[in-house]
Amino acid sequence: MKTMTTKTTILTMVLSLAATTITAQRVMTIDQCVSDALLNNVKMKNAGNDVEAARQAKKQAFTKYFPTVSATGMGFMADDELLQMGLGEGMGMGLLKNGISGGVSAQLPLFTGGRIINANRLAEVGVESSRLQRKLSENEVVLTAETYFWQVVMLKEKLKTITAVEQQLAEFAKNADAAVSAGVSDRNDLLQVNLRKNETRSGRITVENALATARRLLAQYTGHADDSVDVAADMGDGMPEPPFALYAEPTAALVSTSEYALLEQNVKANRLQYKMSLGENLPTVAIGGGYFYNNFMDKSQQSWVGFATVSIPLSGWWGGSHDMKKRKLAVSNAENTLRDNAELLVINMENKWNDMNDAYRQIRIAQESITQAEENLRLHTDYYTAGTATMSDLLEAQTLYQDSRYSYIEAYAGYQIKKREYMQATGQ
Repeated sequence: MKTMTTKTTILTMVLSLAATTITAQRVMTIDQCVSDALLNNVKMKNAGNDVEAARQAKKQAFTKYFPTVSATGMGFMADDELLQMGLGEGMGMGLLKNGISGGVSAQLPLFTGGRIINANRLAEVGVESSRLQRKLSENEVVLTAETYFWQVVMLKEKLKTITAVEQQLAEFAKNADAAVSAGVSDRNDLLQVNLRKNETRSGRITVENALATARRLLAQYTGHADDSVDVAADMGDGMPEPPFALYAEPTAALVSTSEYALLEQNVKANRLQYKMSLGENLPTVAIGGGYFYNNFMDKSQQSWVGFATVSIPLSGWWGGSHDMKKRKLAVSNAENTLRDNAELLVINMENKWNDMNDAYRQIRIAQESITQAEENLRLHTDYYTAGTATMSDLLEAQTLYQDSRYSYIEAYAGYQIKKREYMQATGQ
């Protein structure tokens, strides 16, 4: 009785642990996968840090509008006077044995050739560029998360197909065994079925291992514990919504893409760098003032000072002219890159549109193949039962059915990825 109680307790604990494991597993929709990936993925965190770093650089550039304030101080103490004078036989005078001095000054630039204002504009371009880079990172994270999601869905659907095939093979084995027992068939039919069952078992192991890996990748990418997530999706046998409503005219959609906007920011940055190079060769005008104090001969002195400075880079014009030419060429290169990549982006949109439509048509073809394969399998099952078809014919029909299901599953998942790629390519 005690042994029975112990076994019952152990069984209860095992079932409780299993229930806890099942409960802990999170079943996510595709929107939840994307949301968690955007929240937890390292790429998005780094992109956010880059945006904040650009904002800090902009704030740093803004401080250049204000006066620069500096303070200096000095003190000294010597073992003898630094200045000594002889006054006669046995007489002398010394000065500056110790002393202190200090001051505070401020300088405000009035004209710097536009370098300060252009530096602030360049910092603003840096902020906008970092935002666009973050958007590109977001697109990459969304696409990767959805790819992992549909990989899991695809492999789960393949397991469903394998289960259906296993049920078919079990029925084939039952019929073959009955035929052998009735003496109307030899054991070769049964052996063929058993061989196919072994192939199917091997295929199940491969798919299950791939599914476990895909789930781990999805969990890691979305910021969850290893193997702690599953997906909620069912392909069914129907057609998804046609892609025609997603169409965007490439030239009009171009300005909506982050890639094109980033190219425009690159042109702006190079133009501003040219203006800053020009400013390096212009005079600098500044005003300032300060307060100074010293005590060198046991007497305090205080003074207020105001000043204005004009700095003209006479010797810098020679080298500066070459730097300006270099910057102007960089602007030309940036403009050329903008035009060239704009054309490539339009071509990419057209290619993505064709890829998406091709993927959609592949689903329809696979759907038709399933219908034909199911009918072919039904007929061969009837033919085998009637004795007019061999087991090899029946198993071949069953293989065609499995292949058609796999083609549909892969085409459906592939279409979902192609759809996301097209939407991102057109800035949707």
